[in-house]
Amino acid sequence: MRVIRGLHNLKAAHRGCVATIGNFDGVHRGHQAILQQCREHAARFHVPLTVVVFEPQPREFFAGDQAPPRLTRLREKVRLLRDFGAEQVLVLPFNDALRSLTGREFIDQVLIDGLDVKHLVVGDDFRFGCDRRGDFALLAEVGQAQGYGVEHTRTFTVDDERVSSSRVRTLLASGNFSAAARLLGRPYSLAGRVVRDQQLGRTIGVPTANLPLLPQPLTLRGVFAVVAEMDDGKRYPAVANVGFRPTVGAKRPTLEVHLLDFKGDLYGQHMTVYPCARLRGEVKFDDLEALKAQIERDQARARQYLTAAGEQYYSLPLASAPLGREAMSSNTGSSNTASSNTISSDSYSADDAADANNG
Repeated sequence: MRVIRGLHNLKAAHRGCVATIGNFDGVHRGHQAILQQCREHAARFHVPLTVVVFEPQPREFFAGDQAPPRLTRLREKVRLLRDFGAEQVLVLPFNDALRSLTGREFIDQVLIDGLDVKHLVVGDDFRFGCDRRGDFALLAEVGQAQGYGVEHTRTFTVDDERVSSSRVRTLLASGNFSAAARLLGRPYSLAGRVVRDQQLGRTIGVPTANLPLLPQPLTLRGVFAVVAEMDDGKRYPAVANVGFRPTVGAKRPTLEVHLLDFKGDLYGQHMTVYPCARLRGEVKFDDLEALKAQIERDQARARQYLTAAGEQYYSLPLASAPLGREAMSSNTGSSNTASSNTISSDSYSADDAADANNG
């Protein structure tokens, strides 16, 4: 798989492809359906599948801390895109230069001169360009003139509800990890490398593995019963705090994990953490003794929860749980005109519409 950072790094070998454009935050089952849709065309044209993403995501650029929290870091997103068939990922820096392009300039520079697309798959409400002229109709018009097809994405639903990144965020924030896994197609996880921190946990008899998080809005915040997985595949019951540790006044968000009944050195090791149940929110305690007492209660609750859950949380079959009714709209015929492409009539919120293609 090739990761291309910026238009200036596009080479002749990267040109000629089937492409799709969007955030792909979470690479959920709706995204996976889009990738499958693209793979079908890539096989027909005998060209690679290219996914165009933006870094930062446009809403992060404009809204800053008010933007929705990310479901996946760029590195994890790229890995998931690869796993679901993308052969190239073009990462476009979303900056003043890119946002100043008109809709037609974006098409010319990115899709035609840059990638030489043979077929394009986007949401029919996809908007781009500083002049706001960049939409599905313009893409179809230019595609017809340039000889490439333009097709809208299929709508993927579970239990008659459209799968979107915003819906996954809502489920995670409410602690419904099983339902989120059904939409993601896998259990939600946080991952990183264990680093040395203040080591306050050791002073109160609760050693923790600290995984720094990016200084971005947090998808989760609070204390959770989790399963921690190491690179060797071993999994351990654990309790984790996600947030800013208000009692000690941390300035950066951290994932702090205490493995139950574990002894050993975890520094430098990579850890993946699967939240299973939310225990409580973050609280600022008056002193370390009060914090220690609460941590002991958290440990007891996490142990009780994971023991009651039994083997299901150690094997984490959440993503393979019965998925109920699910459907995908089938009106996906390729076309070079906007009028012959209609999206299914399922309703969704304004927040969903903002990420209707690849949210």
